[in-house]
Amino acid sequence: MGRSPCCEKAHTNKGAWTREEDERLVAHVRAHGEGCWRSLPSAAGLLRCGKSCRLRWINYLRPDLKRGNFSRDEDELIVKLHSLLGNKWSLIAARLPGRTDNEIKNYWNTHIRRKLLGRGIDPVTHRPLTDAATSCSRAASASAAASSE
Repeated sequence: MGRSPCCEKAHTNKGAWTREEDERLVAHVRAHGEGCWRSLPSAAGLLRCGKSCRLRWINYLRPDLKRGNFSRDEDELIVKLHSLLGNKWSLIAARLPGRTDNEIKNYWNTHIRRKLLGRGIDPVTHRPLTDAATSCSRAASASAAASSE
């Protein structure tokens, strides 16, 4: 059976959004609010699917989004929250107003992770790499010893 398709694929635009499409989406959301993403494209006169409109709004067009580089305070907060929450980017983003979960995840993978590795810190455990390697090798040795008995 399955779910009905979110839009008619034959009549939807794919690829980059135009300035006019962005303006239509922003105007519609300002006038009617967020929600009902399935019906939004036809109501706003867009040849896009609802999911595409929702993602465009959330990740690029929302007025409360921050643009530009992350601050040192944001860097430190991301590292601290990652040590507590792991890769739960939406929970981390909830504590960083104006930043999206995807933006934080990408920033982690392209900047912070490398910085931590450069400082000799394991980005997963947040411990010095030598300690992480030692504990891994101890665990492997213990596992090998247990399996040989």
